[in-house]
Amino acid sequence: MNQRPIVVGIDGSPAAEVAIRWATAEAASRKTHLQLVHAGESTASASRAADVVDHALAQVRSLEPTVEVDAWIEHGAPSTGLVKASTTAELVVIGSRGLGVMVGSLIGATGLDLAANARCPVIVVRPDLAGDSGTRVVIGYDGSSASESALDVGLDYAHRHDLAVRVVAAQPAGTELHRITDAELQDAVHRRGGHGAELIQITGHPAEHLLRLSADARLIVLGARGRGGFSGMLMGSIAQTVLQHASCPVAIIPAAAVGG
Repeated sequence: MNQRPIVVGIDGSPAAEVAIRWATAEAASRKTHLQLVHAGESTASASRAADVVDHALAQVRSLEPTVEVDAWIEHGAPSTGLVKASTTAELVVIGSRGLGVMVGSLIGATGLDLAANARCPVIVVRPDLAGDSGTRVVIGYDGSSASESALDVGLDYAHRHDLAVRVVAAQPAGTELHRITDAELQDAVHRRGGHGAELIQITGHPAEHLLRLSADARLIVLGARGRGGFSGMLMGSIAQTVLQHASCPVAIIPAAAVGG
């Protein structure tokens, strides 16, 4: 069994329940175990926290009785507890609402902190878009360390779930800076065994193209910071656009996870 767990942020919200469902299926696929983390600023609601944990444990066991699962309660900001847990995790999974997320924001402070500071990939699952109807994985690539890791994560997920792969290299409009050549793109994908992947070069606004190209995706995988068309993807308006409108869960490779 893989010894690095999948960590799930839980808070009793519908979004967290969907994150648990996604993470449980992934833990079964990877043959690893789950760690459920509940974090809160106040110690006054200890009994509610225990109820949330008990409910989450019961949910996992009803979904996949063979998946090993444990849980703990952290006192403090949710992002602090999840960043701490990420140091020994395979993935951290959160719902895009819940965990203290502000109304109207799909990722909020917890997600942004994780995108910057987590030591492993972060999966953001929207409550209404966590199904398994997609037929491919879409990966954003620009040659940065984070996007190299995105290729590893995306190709591995596609292989285990028998999905097609689409790799998208973004080029900012009006500049030749950091252009990835067709040969570089092909080499990066093929040396990881992705010989059947569809390779696409785009010019212009990355979010627009990614959303269009991911309409039939089960997962989008992106580096948190890039050096070209995906630079700042998960810290500004492009990130908000992708996370609000992507028709599937989004996997983020934080800069801290690749030494950035």
